[in-house]
Amino acid sequence: MFRIAYPFFLWGLLVLPIFGLLFAARMSWKRKAIKRFGDPALMAVLMPDRSQGKIRTKFFLLAAAWIFLIVGLSNPQIGSKYEEVKRQGVDLIIALDVSNSMLAEDIRPNRLERARQAIIKLLDKLQDDRIGIVIFAGDAYLQLPFTNDYAAARLFLSTVSNESIQYQGTAIGAAIQMGVKSLPRGGMRNKAVIVISDGENHEDDALAEAKAAKEAGVIVHTLGIGSVDGSPIPEMRDGERIGFKTDENGQTVISRMNPQMLQDVALAGGGKFVQASGSDIGLEELFSEINTMQKSDFGTKAFTDYEDRFHYFLLVALLLLLVEFLMNERRSALSRRMNLFGSKRKNG
Repeated sequence: MFRIAYPFFLWGLLVLPIFGLLFAARMSWKRKAIKRFGDPALMAVLMPDRSQGKIRTKFFLLAAAWIFLIVGLSNPQIGSKYEEVKRQGVDLIIALDVSNSMLAEDIRPNRLERARQAIIKLLDKLQDDRIGIVIFAGDAYLQLPFTNDYAAARLFLSTVSNESIQYQGTAIGAAIQMGVKSLPRGGMRNKAVIVISDGENHEDDALAEAKAAKEAGVIVHTLGIGSVDGSPIPEMRDGERIGFKTDENGQTVISRMNPQMLQDVALAGGGKFVQASGSDIGLEELFSEINTMQKSDFGTKAFTDYEDRFHYFLLVALLLLLVEFLMNERRSALSRRMNLFGSKRKNG
């Protein structure tokens, strides 16, 4: 297994094009300066020891030394020991509501975006916990299978929108059922489902599913997004708001968060309800609750020992600098004699 210990040093490679431009500018300036003194062919005869090839070689040696120096500073490492590492963590399913009501803007920029921010903040606090993501509206789907790769989770979150599910609605029960179904088999005391929604459940019996989850040993927490006063639901086209959703009578639909519904679901699931607001997402409290859960051991194959390889690159850089230092820009005696013989043949 190969890795770079200090990748930020690799930014130093970006200065190589600048070195190249400066070298080209210097060579151009020298050629113009020689032309001002006289004919280039005549000046070549007057300066027989001047070697363009050696000047370029010295530059390439310096450039190569710089590359090896930067790579050495970044410290390439080779994994030398591959073994099973014991970790402790909780298995979490995050069930995210992506229904149209989540576009309401009573929490800026809107409920869905704020929910996404809440999940990202939660990811920043997890350590060795495995997560999966379920998205739901009128139905529920597993968006991200279980992983402890939080970068992958952020990537999947960036693709989530209210168009991710064709059938609209808010099926919290289906989301809980899908979450429990997606959890790994085994001891169930260390597993939880976090439902993030505005609580406008229209599709199923969420309380029954929460109770079933609790009986299966899965704790159900809820995070409420939105306000009790509510907000109209924007209608979007090509990313632009063109108006607000209306009912069959032409009245603007107001979407209100249902805290009682989310409280009841959390109570039935043996979990905790937290309500997000404009300034406080409430994840600190929810994370503390998750952290009190019994954590299980699970093994992960990983490299546990890495050997540094920086010294090889620094040694090559030092040798290149030494060669460049010892090399002068004058032609060698052999090169001068060959050039002299070539000139005689041309004159003859």
